Amino acid sequence: MKSPLTSSPASGAAVAAPEAARGGSSLVLGAALLGFFLISLDALIVTVALPDIGRSLGGGMSGLQWVVDGYTLIFAALMLSAGALSDRIGARQAYGGGVVLFGLASAACGLAPNLGVLVAARLVQGGAAAVMMPASLALVRQGFPDQAKRARAIAIWTVGGAVAVAAGPVLGGALAASVGWRWIFFVNLPAGLLALALLARVPASPRLPARLDVVGQVTAVVAMGALTYGVIEGGDQGFGRPLVVVSLLVAGVAVAVFLAAQARGAHPMLPMPLFRSHVVAVSLVVGFMLNAAYYGGVFIFSLYLQQQRGQTALHAGLMFIPMTALVAVVNLASATLAALFGPRAPMLAGQLIGAVGLLALLTVGPHTHVWVVALLMVPVGLGGALTVPALTAMLLDVVPADRAGTASAVLNTGRQAGGAIAVAVFGALLAGADTFLAGMRWSMLLAAAGLVLTAGATLTLPRAGRIGA
Repeated sequence: MKSPLTSSPASGAAVAAPEAARGGSSLVLGAALLGFFLISLDALIVTVALPDIGRSLGGGMSGLQWVVDGYTLIFAALMLSAGALSDRIGARQAYGGGVVLFGLASAACGLAPNLGVLVAARLVQGGAAAVMMPASLALVRQGFPDQAKRARAIAIWTVGGAVAVAAGPVLGGALAASVGWRWIFFVNLPAGLLALALLARVPASPRLPARLDVVGQVTAVVAMGALTYGVIEGGDQGFGRPLVVVSLLVAGVAVAVFLAAQARGAHPMLPMPLFRSHVVAVSLVVGFMLNAAYYGGVFIFSLYLQQQRGQTALHAGLMFIPMTALVAVVNLASATLAALFGPRAPMLAGQLIGAVGLLALLTVGPHTHVWVVALLMVPVGLGGALTVPALTAMLLDVVPADRAGTASAVLNTGRQAGGAIAVAVFGALLAGADTFLAGMRWSMLLAAAGLVLTAGATLTLPRAGRIGA
């Protein structure tokens, strides 16, 4: 078969092919960006609507925790295997299937007649998001073979996630207050349809050989699910309950089997040699703790503003604007600082800023002005925004090029797991404390202590320049 560039008429084809490539690349980027936006949005948009969901469907604190964790738990547990699945069936095919499943699950969430159905649909949403995430980035790589253009495309792709993180609490509050909490899920449908319309004009992706680690995947889901269940239900019913004890034991056994499978398996989903790098190990711990502080903080203060201070969902969402508005600007500042001083400097500064912000939130009381609370939350968001770009750059600098995708997936898995575990632990502290404020303060103190510890670990990393493993 002749190449389009050599077929007749030569001059017309030579002009048309680059134009088609540019158009196709734009479609790929648009479809991938929409998906990443939806994935990131649904991790946070639900949080501000939790009190409304609780009043509508019941379920208490543990039920509301599952509405959040049902999504992030499965998202984290399936993400590593989803990359291999995307390779096996092709990125476009996997992404399209993920978007369809995400839309159906979103509709089921919006139509849920009770809390059990809502949580089940959120689990499916998380699974679909796990498939979409690596496939969307693989699509960008497919659509932009030129390295320089691909770097610009990936930068634009990341904007989708940053905008979603900033908009999530505000949009969730606005929708819950105006048309009802169910619309925080229905709003996914037009965006998903647009993504599919763009994807329909994208060429099919090649299928690549990739093996699935079935034992590793099953034990990862069991471990995370059992641990999250044990912490949530332990906080609600007591950690001495037989079912809680059994779930925590199951989590421990599943972790042991998972680690054994990764160490001895022929095709592990989590290559253990990665962790021989001190930089990789520290980066993963820092990423886990950053998301724990951020997602846990949004969860806690969404409840505080509405249940303790009587704010509407819309007003509560507006309170998060100061924390999220500067994220994109600070991301750019982090990249500049990393280029000037090495990635360790912004990482260390970001974690300490976040810890100071969390400690400042210990002063929040029953009558603290809500705008003071909003301003006190700003350092928590800024600390994460300053740390994550430098953290990602440091991680990718120490792994071989052929392991960059795996390392990125491991980092994202760790970060999502941090958010899920934080919601479970902080909710347990709220349920177990004598007052809401006492549980809130213990949560902030625990998160601050975690960031101080990871900042100490960051000090053990090389100061500047290219970092060796």
